[in-house]
Amino acid sequence: MSTDDALAAMRARFDEVGLDAHDLGADPIVTCASWIDQARAAGLFEPEAATVATVDARGVPTARAVLVRGIDANGLVFYTNYHSAKGRAIEATGRASLHFLWTALRRQVRVDGTSTRVDAATSDAYFASRPRDRQLAAWASDQSAIVASRAALDDLFTSAAKRFEGGDVPRPPYWGGYRVVPERIEFWQGRETRLHDRLCYTRSDGSWVVSRLAP
Repeated sequence: MSTDDALAAMRARFDEVGLDAHDLGADPIVTCASWIDQARAAGLFEPEAATVATVDARGVPTARAVLVRGIDANGLVFYTNYHSAKGRAIEATGRASLHFLWTALRRQVRVDGTSTRVDAATSDAYFASRPRDRQLAAWASDQSAIVASRAALDDLFTSAAKRFEGGDVPRPPYWGGYRVVPERIEFWQGRETRLHDRLCYTRSDGSWVVSRLAP
């Protein structure tokens, strides 16, 4: 069976039988990781890509795409420049939302919660695992700042390459991970009728409570 046929069969199954709480399990973080794995197995490009939404100190909302590089019982982790727009917003409010969308599977996941920096050792380990060019790019880019030209940005990259020539590239002190600790996770499975299945998990006294929402 081709990938397209497998995706079509999966969509047809959910059109017929739908999605219920027993399909998801008791721990929504585990289920979220499972859905990412299923999207990867289906051959979707960068299934760990998510939109991260923040609100800054003035109450202005902003959304942009990131790659979620870690997910475990403690939450979901992505990496960025702390001085970027999203970094400044998280530092101001301590909150963020993630939204995964896999259109080929007719699936979405929304994650709302608090957000804090991961510890330095975790950021160091992830940074060390990155290709060298990406490490140098973190030094070259003052993320979200105005750049005079592409040539100026390339010059900054060249300067970073010369600075660390012949040695390891350390993690910049302004670059690292943020962990979104979920308070609410919603799973959405689409149906042709538009009577989609929406199952929402919310934390209550340390446990997860699941509710069905109207589409």
